Amino acid sequence: MNRINLSRCRCIPLQLLSLAFAVSAVGMFSPSQSSVIAAETNDRPNIIFILADDMGIGDVSHNGGLAPTPHLDRLAAGGMRLTDAHTTSSVCTPTRYGILTGRYNWRSRLKSGVLYGPDQPLIPTERSTIAKFLQDRGYRTGVVGKWHLGLGWQAMPEGELYPGTPEAERSRPLKELKKSAWTIDYARPVTGGPNQLGFDQSFIIPASLDMFPYVYLRNGRVVEEPTTVKAFHRPGPAAAGFEAVNCLRDFARESRQFIASSGDQPFFLYLPLSSPHTPIVPSPAWQGKSKLSEYGDFVMETDWVVGQVLEQLDELNATDNTLILFTTDNGCSPQAKIPELQAKGHSPNGNLRGHKADIFDGGHRVPFLVHWPNVVTAGTQSDQLVSTVDAFSTFADVIGAKIQIPNDAAEDSFSFLPILQGTDEAIRPYLIHHSINGSFAIRQGRWKLSLCPGSGGWSDPRPPQALKDKTLPPVQLYDMQSDIAESNNLIEQQPDIADSLADLLVEAIANGRTTPGEKVSNEGWPQTFPGPVLKLYPHLQP
Repeated sequence: MNRINLSRCRCIPLQLLSLAFAVSAVGMFSPSQSSVIAAETNDRPNIIFILADDMGIGDVSHNGGLAPTPHLDRLAAGGMRLTDAHTTSSVCTPTRYGILTGRYNWRSRLKSGVLYGPDQPLIPTERSTIAKFLQDRGYRTGVVGKWHLGLGWQAMPEGELYPGTPEAERSRPLKELKKSAWTIDYARPVTGGPNQLGFDQSFIIPASLDMFPYVYLRNGRVVEEPTTVKAFHRPGPAAAGFEAVNCLRDFARESRQFIASSGDQPFFLYLPLSSPHTPIVPSPAWQGKSKLSEYGDFVMETDWVVGQVLEQLDELNATDNTLILFTTDNGCSPQAKIPELQAKGHSPNGNLRGHKADIFDGGHRVPFLVHWPNVVTAGTQSDQLVSTVDAFSTFADVIGAKIQIPNDAAEDSFSFLPILQGTDEAIRPYLIHHSINGSFAIRQGRWKLSLCPGSGGWSDPRPPQALKDKTLPPVQLYDMQSDIAESNNLIEQQPDIADSLADLLVEAIANGRTTPGEKVSNEGWPQTFPGPVLKLYPHLQP
């Protein structure tokens, strides 16, 4: 495996890295070669991106998980496992932003946390998405599942409540009713959802299943308007017929219908599932199946949805010419009761440190499977560094159109098509991670620098207590090749390596991109780094 050895160099400028990797990529797989390969695989394969929610690398049975996942095992056996794959963030909304835009989430206005159901759209309608890119090139595009990127709800006239607001709610102060989303006009279409961002068809829930409003939307309109209050952790507007326990079956049905109705037109299906995120509600048919816990049952039902997609493709004889990418939006959540699962021999995040929300790898290293029989050799594995943000460039490369990506799109997306073709060369120079509280880490080769003293998330040591702990160094440097559990902080032994990584992060921020191209802008910058970090690396603050 070729890796950049940081111990032999102080710093490699971003421009030189970008040029080197651009030249390398051309040498491995030029645009003309891409076109030839696309033509040899019926020109334009169907593309399906399945995104589970809060599932760790140890949850899949082919990686030691105790809840059987036979359909994911089929993808692994018939395709490629990428074992060093990461989301751009350790929580939901920002990861989804990176997938659809090919841009690091921290370049958007959202610098920490996630959106809620009533929030304004995170992706402007003028920004290119992978759905829009494929749509413009003849693909039929669809999304089924959890959106969680803001929708552009239209409001009722000032001072008025939605007509379906229950009488019991109307006695509450208007300020509370605004906050609880009863001032949204659910009879009107949203203005900034999937159909404005390149999707021909959409069937979605607004956000996580513990975030109101609890409704389905089809092509921008609520399927059944809310007339009651339900509480999947957060009470709020809900359709009378909406129940979280039904979502996976509804998503499976809608996905099959989309695939079946595409005919001879190549299609792109984005399938972001709502499971096994909270509320952990396996349907009756799956309760008790895992012999592990309700969480294990929910993982199995999530796998069943993958099986439904595969079954539909098999029925249409379309499996061989369909690229399926399965991954998750972050690591397993502590809501799964991780210690109890570990006591039974099931480690949702494998031997990684941390979990969802953290800067540690348990927060963002995820299962990553690619199944494409016409191209990917069955039963293969790669340990190259890749990310969910790479989907945009990869899918563009698959159809021979990577060179057509505009300068102001997919600014951080590197195509991993060469890896799927069997190359053992690195496709990206480095990768930047982000946690729920906005902490950064940067990974190059074996080295990972975390620019915070603790987890940056929900595991110990948690912020802001970690910043107050004088026994903790302000930053952390780990050798991920020999210390995947991030247990031995080498910052005092290898300060030059940390300096080199910090310099790369500075350039990545300043240039607005990490791929070759003209400099572009970030939104809402500068972002504040912790004071102790800035003392070490003052150039991080523009």
